[in-house]
Amino acid sequence: MLNIVTNRYCSIIIACALSCIPLVTAAEGEAVSLNRIVAVVNNDVVTQTELAAKIDTVTQQIRQRGMPLPPKQVLTDQVLERVVVDRLQLQLAESTGIRIDDDTLNRAIRRIAKDNDLSLSEFRGVLEQDGFNFASFREDIRNEMIIRRLHERQIHQRIVVTEQDITQFILSQAQETGSDLEYRLAHILVALPEAASPTQVQNAREKIGDIASELADGAEFSELAISYSDGQQALDGGDLGWRKTGELPTLFANIIPRMTVNDVSEVIRGPNGFHLVKLLELRGEERHLSSQTRARHILLRSNELVSEDEAVKQLISLKTRIEQGEDFATLAKEYSDDKGTAIKGGEIGWLKKGDTVPRFEAAMKALKTGEISDPFQSSFGWHIVQVIERRDYDNTQELKRLQAQQAIRNRMIEEETETWLRRLRDEAYIEYRLNENS
Repeated sequence: MLNIVTNRYCSIIIACALSCIPLVTAAEGEAVSLNRIVAVVNNDVVTQTELAAKIDTVTQQIRQRGMPLPPKQVLTDQVLERVVVDRLQLQLAESTGIRIDDDTLNRAIRRIAKDNDLSLSEFRGVLEQDGFNFASFREDIRNEMIIRRLHERQIHQRIVVTEQDITQFILSQAQETGSDLEYRLAHILVALPEAASPTQVQNAREKIGDIASELADGAEFSELAISYSDGQQALDGGDLGWRKTGELPTLFANIIPRMTVNDVSEVIRGPNGFHLVKLLELRGEERHLSSQTRARHILLRSNELVSEDEAVKQLISLKTRIEQGEDFATLAKEYSDDKGTAIKGGEIGWLKKGDTVPRFEAAMKALKTGEISDPFQSSFGWHIVQVIERRDYDNTQELKRLQAQQAIRNRMIEEETETWLRRLRDEAYIEYRLNENS
């Protein structure tokens, strides 16, 4: 299937009616509820219809990833737990005024379609061909966007990474052997609530021990993750993706570098439960070269005294004067409306892709070294630009600092999110009715 949804495409449609549908008679004559309540979440409920729809979606996703399905009851329990956690987050988002209007949602869906090189109508057709209801898909995306905004407000905004953090991170990497390596990991978590009782700890320890025994007997890690893990990536087979050494969760940072591919760790006790980690793949780091252009420009803005036509004519005149031998820098200082660069003879400095607006970047890219463009318009006004020189710049160290900052931030967000979700769940009223007789 197309890459149309993120790993968190697992929120389901909130039912409009919360009461059960009237009973109907089955073929055998038994009375069954088509939409009975399977869980109560604070003042809200999850219905059988909602759960069944979500199970169908997750089942398709697991099959499309080529992984075997767990037993039906195991899958049902895992999906219901995810639905409950999502419902808690949506309730909090609603109470704090987080909304996604239809215009914002439509723009997001159009971007998804465009990313798959499809028109919106083609995209809808592919979704429906793959078994997804388009209206349900829209609401799933809306819910995902709401939850993302909630996380940004509740968690992301509180995360601060200092320059000292970045420097220390890079130094610690340099001191480690294999610091240029990346690790692809899979993870199983048996979670514990805050202030867990001795009985809860013992039960969790026995459960993770049983999982470890199954792995030792040859069971597939991804299957056990889907069936038993309480981690956010459980339905992805526990796959955490690629992580550099510094991006490894703190709990595993000293363990993973000593493992070889396909190794599974010993049971690891952490503040949020018991963990098992598998090293799926390993790869090295390469140098990063960036194509850069050193350029200068003259900018003229139209106003009540200078029309756009007059600005263009003046730039044509300035270009001619430069080509006839006058100094670009001198003319930029005298005429350019970009005062920040005018004092430097119009020089902008070294630019890489994305550093400037698309129209300016396109005009600059089309030039040979030393060549001056014809007048062109950007959002800032009318320009002529000259390419002074080009280079391939090794910005590995700059990139490493940016990556270090992002790695630290991601790790802090991941750890804080796990704690926050556990607290949100512990403070909620949740009643499961899945196994009750209907």
